Amino acid sequence: MHSEPILSQFVISQSDARPMYLQIMEQIRQRVAVGEWSPGDEIPSIRQLAVATRVSVITIKRAYLELEREGVIVTQHGKGSFIAPNPDLNPRIYDEELDERLEQAARLGALLGLAEDELAERLREATTRLTENQTTESTETIRETV
Repeated sequence: MHSEPILSQFVISQSDARPMYLQIMEQIRQRVAVGEWSPGDEIPSIRQLAVATRVSVITIKRAYLELEREGVIVTQHGKGSFIAPNPDLNPRIYDEELDERLEQAARLGALLGLAEDELAERLREATTRLTENQTTESTETIRETV
């Protein structure tokens, strides 16, 4: 179960034209997209999230029902709601998150005085490390099963 600091990170804006349940849905999808909440993780109960966001239980319930219908979460009566084993997220969410992270990297690169080509090289190096780590993890998994 996620703790109170996680709950306090939900921000519902009264000035946002979107209904509150859509704001909740978007924030949950985003947490899944960035890996903050992984498949199988229990998410806050409807009541907990309603109290933390000062939004009605009915509004949170609607968000959870829609997320369940979309395949992002699953609810087990008496046990709670969890991130689905293979959450079905719109690729747009991943694109938006990538754009935001790249802008952050560009800002940080500028603060460090990196030229555009230096920043691009650092991205290539990070991609190479990621690929190498995935290969190593796959090899270790194979060894463990043998």
